[in-house]
Amino acid sequence: MARIVVIGAGMGAMAAAARLAVAGHRVTVYERSATYGGSLGRFERDGFVFDTGPGLLHLPAVYRDLFVKTGKEPLERCVRLDQVDPASRHVFADGTDVRLPNASRAGVVSALDAALGAGAGQRWGEFLGRARDAWDGSRRPLLEEPLGSDRQALGRDPYPAVRQRRLLRGSRRAATVAEIGAWELADPRLAALLDGYALSYGLDPRGAPAGAALLPYLEQTFGSWYVRGGMRELARAVYERCLARKVEFVLGAEVTRIAEKDGGAAGIELADGTVVAADRVVAGIAPERLVERELWADGGTRPGEEGGAPAPGRFTVLLALRGARDGEAVHRTVVHSPDAGAEAAEIFAGRTAGRPTVTVLRPDDAGTRPDGDHEAVTVTATVAPQGPVDWTDGALRERYADVLVAAAEAAVPGITERLIRREIRTPADTAAQTGAAGGSVSAPALAGAAGRLLRPSNTTRLSGLYLAGGWAHPGGGLAHAGMSGALVAGLIVEGAGFRGSR
Repeated sequence: MARIVVIGAGMGAMAAAARLAVAGHRVTVYERSATYGGSLGRFERDGFVFDTGPGLLHLPAVYRDLFVKTGKEPLERCVRLDQVDPASRHVFADGTDVRLPNASRAGVVSALDAALGAGAGQRWGEFLGRARDAWDGSRRPLLEEPLGSDRQALGRDPYPAVRQRRLLRGSRRAATVAEIGAWELADPRLAALLDGYALSYGLDPRGAPAGAALLPYLEQTFGSWYVRGGMRELARAVYERCLARKVEFVLGAEVTRIAEKDGGAAGIELADGTVVAADRVVAGIAPERLVERELWADGGTRPGEEGGAPAPGRFTVLLALRGARDGEAVHRTVVHSPDAGAEAAEIFAGRTAGRPTVTVLRPDDAGTRPDGDHEAVTVTATVAPQGPVDWTDGALRERYADVLVAAAEAAVPGITERLIRREIRTPADTAAQTGAAGGSVSAPALAGAAGRLLRPSNTTRLSGLYLAGGWAHPGGGLAHAGMSGALVAGLIVEGAGFRGSR
C-alpha cells in the first residue's frame, strides 16, 4: 500500500483518487479552496441555483465506468441523468431557427433539411460520417491510452477531408475547421454550426485542425445529458464515492511545493510550512510552479504551447427571472454570431468580440428555482482570458453582460423585462476560484496540427509525479478529465507497462 497525495479536488483528480483507493492505496487530497469539484461550481441565492461551470455532460460512459470500478452503486443510483431532447436549438444571424434531436443522426439530417433547405442535412450527415472515421482512427491513442513517446501518428490529422478543386491552386483538402465549413459544408449556417462547436471548446476554428470534427460527432452520437439538480451534483457524487472508499480530503490547504528525494517526488509542502510525505504525488493542477526542474520530456508537449497564447475563458451571466419557464423552451440554445471568423479573431487576439456566439441554458429543473413562477437561466460566451482583457474592470463586466443578455433575447424573448437580478462570472473569477492561469479553460486534446493541441503526458520527468485533469492528457472537459483519472490510476497500479483500458 502506497501513500498517495493528490493536489486539487477537481474531477480528474477525484477520479484518480477513488480508483487508487479501491486499489488499496492510502490517498489524501489537498485542495486550496474550501470545496471540491474544480470547475463544477454552484451559485445559490434566494432559491435560484446555477451551475458556474459545464452545463451538460457528454460521454457519460466515462463516469459510469468510474462508479462500476469503485463500488457497488452505479452512477444512476447516485445522480439522476436526464437525456436532453432536443439536444440543442440553433438561432443563426439570418433568423434561421433549428432544433437538433439528441443522439439521432437521421433526426439531425432531417431537421437541418427542413430548416436550411434540401441538401443541407445530407452535407452535414456526410461530414459526420467522415468525423466518425476520425473518431475511429484516433480514439484509442488520443483518449484511452497513456501518451506515448512517439507522437508522430497523433501529429497527423485523422479527418479524411474531401479533395476540393480550388481556383488557381489545383486541388486541396480542408485542413481546419473553418475550411471544412467553407469547402465541404458549403452553407454559412452549417459553417457557423461547426464553428460554434469549436469556439464552445475554446478552439479557434481558423486554426483548429480538421480532426476537431470529432467534437460535434461525439455530442450528436453519444448524446447530451443533464444531471438533475445541476451539474454540481455529479461532483458531489464523485466526492462521496471517494469518501466511501476512504479517501481523505483536506480543504483550504494550498500546496506550495512538491518535495523531492533521491530524484523522485517524495511529498508536498503546504503554505503553512507543513510537509506531508508520500510515495506518489498526483497533480490535478499545472505543477510547474511547484517544482524547480524541467518536467517535460524532450519533444513532449508543455502547458500553454497550443498556439503560443493563453487559452480562452468563459464569461457567464446568471439570470434570476420572474415568470414561469415556457413549456416549449429548449434546454440549450446557441445564438450564433453573424461572423464567427471575426469573433474568433477578436478572442484569440485578446480582445472582446462585439457580436459573440452565446449559449443559453434553461434547465427544466424545479431544483434550480424557488417555485414554478420563476426561472434560472445561464448565458455564456467564450472570451479572451484575464490578462489580455482586464475582466476585473467593473464597467467592462457590466457592458459585456449587457451584450450577452441582448443576444440571449433571441432564445428567451422578453428576458430583460423578466429580470430580477443577475450575477456575472468572468475569467478573473475563474482564476481566483480554481487557480487556472488567466481563468483559461483547457480544450480537449486533438490529433493533427503537428501535435500542438496535445496535452502534457500523465507522467513527468520527476519520478513519482503524475498529472490528472484538464491540463494533462487527454485534455479539458468533464469526460476527458475522468479519462485522465483512469489513466493515472492505471499507470500507478500497473506501472509503465499500462496501455490503457480495454
